[in-house]
Formats: sequence, C-alpha cells, structure tokens
Amino acid sequence: MKALILVGGYGTRLRPLTLSHPKPLVEFCNKAMVMHQIEALAKVSVTEVILAVSYQPHVMDDFLQREQKKLGIKITVSRETEPMGTAGPLKLAQPLLGDSEPFFVFNSDVTCDYPLAAMIAAHQRHGGKATILLTKVDEPSKFGIVLYDAETMQVKAFREKPTEWVGNMANAGVYLLSPSVLEYIELRPMSIEREVFPALAADGALYAHELSGYWADIGQPKDYLRGMSLHLQSLRLRGSPELAAGPMFIGNVLVDTTAQIGKDCRIGPDVVIGAGCIIEEGVRIKSSTLLPGSRVKSHTWIANSIIGWGSTIGSWVRIENTSVLGEDVAVKDEVCVNGGVILPHKSVTEHILEPRIVM
Repeated sequence: MKALILVGGYGTRLRPLTLSHPKPLVEFCNKAMVMHQIEALAKVSVTEVILAVSYQPHVMDDFLQREQKKLGIKITVSRETEPMGTAGPLKLAQPLLGDSEPFFVFNSDVTCDYPLAAMIAAHQRHGGKATILLTKVDEPSKFGIVLYDAETMQVKAFREKPTEWVGNMANAGVYLLSPSVLEYIELRPMSIEREVFPALAADGALYAHELSGYWADIGQPKDYLRGMSLHLQSLRLRGSPELAAGPMFIGNVLVDTTAQIGKDCRIGPDVVIGAGCIIEEGVRIKSSTLLPGSRVKSHTWIANSIIGWGSTIGSWVRIENTSVLGEDVAVKDEVCVNGGVILPHKSVTEHILEPRIVM
C-alpha cells in the first residue's frame, strides 16, 4: 500500500519558523511534523510514502534518506512546478501511486490519532471509491462539512466552509482513495474538497469514517500549541513512558533526553523541550515548545509561545501570548515579549508590549 502527503508550498502560516526550515521538518512534539504521519502509515504496512511538494524539496533529501532507512519505508518526492491545489498533486503523482490498490492521502498540517487500520477495514466493507475521515468541530464555518447517512456512512453532500449551519462533522484531511478516484481529477490546479469530493458524493461513491480521538490542524502557531496539548494528552491516555516525571514537572511534559534543566524550575503543563536545550535555574515554562538547541537563562517566564532553534533567552525575561521566535533569536535580560513574532537571527533589546513583528 502507498500514501501521498500534501506538503504544499512555503508554509507561510507558520512563519517565522518556516523561514529557516521547510514546514514538514519543523519539530512537533520533538519529531518532524511529517514523521508523525509517516510513522502512523508504517504501522499499517504502507511501503511507500510520496511527498507532494512545491518548495525546498532539496533541503529535505538528506533527512528523508535517513528516515526511510530507519523505518524501512520508501519515501519519494513528487515535485510540482506550479501550485496544483489539493487534487492536482494526486494526478501528477499517478505514475507513482499505481492502479493496483487503494492509497492514503494526508493533509500535512493535520495531527490526530490516525485510525488507519479502521479506515482500511471500513473502505473494504462499504466498497466505495473513497473514505474520508471526519472529526467534530466547534466552528463549522472554518471547515469542509460533510453530510452523511449515519447508518450506511455514505456521504450525501460536501459543503466547504459553509456560511450557514449544515452540521459539525468536518473533513479531517485524511483520506483512503481507490485508484479510480484519479479519473475525477485533471492535471491542473484542482481542489479535492470543492471539485472532487462533491462529484464522488453525487455518484454515491464517497463514504465517511468518524474519528473518536483527538484532531488538530497545526498549520499556524496558536493551533500548533493547541495540537501540542492534545497530542501530549493522548500520550498520557496511552500511558506513554515518554512523558517526564518528577517534582519540577506539572501535567503533561515531554523532554528530550539530551536537554538539561536546572534546579528550582517549574515546567508544565503542556510543554515540549527539544534536543540539546539548556534551561537554567528558577525558570517557569507552561504551554510552550522549545525547539532544539535553545537556551533559557535563569528566572525567566515563558507561556503560550514557541522558541526557535538555537535561540537564547536572557535572565528575568517574560515571553507570552503566542510569541513565536524564529531560529537563532536573542532576547536580552529583563525584556518582556508579549505576542511578538521575531524573525530569525534578530536580537530583542527592548520590551514588546503589544503583538507585532520584529524584522
């Protein structure tokens, strides 16, 4: 079985992190975003994963070569010379996908419990051309909403970001498609949500599968942090030994084994500390991610923020309100950063009291 991951382009919603790293390689809970999906696919015996990319594929080559050897799974890149939407990349990759068996399609911004084995069983059971994973959402107008028969799971209609209430079961960005679905797609920029799924539903060939676990779109900072919290809670519910334990940790905390944490720190809840991070004494961190190689000096407070690779945070600093620091940012002692978006390699020497971008 094969799978295609819609990686896409520049990752502008996740800037400034994607100014120095392609989005699939940005760490999420101490693992490259794309690796969460590839590892889930490997567990259901997917043997080849195709990444549909239009930006920076060369940067990913070394990483992907290393990871495919580790997992024993082939990773191929399908390069777009122009943006092809969410359906066009499937047609472009048709020679790689083949025509012998169904294949998975993932939106690369999605993280969830990935009920892939159950989706395979459902797809075989109903015999349709496509199975779409659904999740319940609080704000239907922001998502593609699916109307379906609760008994047969056959999809009746697909409404992309409706302005009026039609339901709250949304497209979760994970699909299992039979090769015949490619007949609905042309080699041009196309939307799978607006063009392909409605046509499949009209032909009675689209079926739904409900997700019972967590789900998040992590394509922008505030959602990245929300998804981090949900993923950590999922680890807790599974009794994962990866979560940190000890008197300095509160709630769900994930710490790389190479990180160093000083005395009298309070870490958590909902914190991820990456490889090689150094945290000095008396630091308080909650609802935040520290990407690999960052350093936090003594008596600093960090909340609801993302600290970029190799950044250095001074002593008695306060960083909060969905602040995002790019790679190699320096924040001087006793500075407050409130909702700051700091581009890579910048130095912050004065307070940022209102949300703004530092270029």
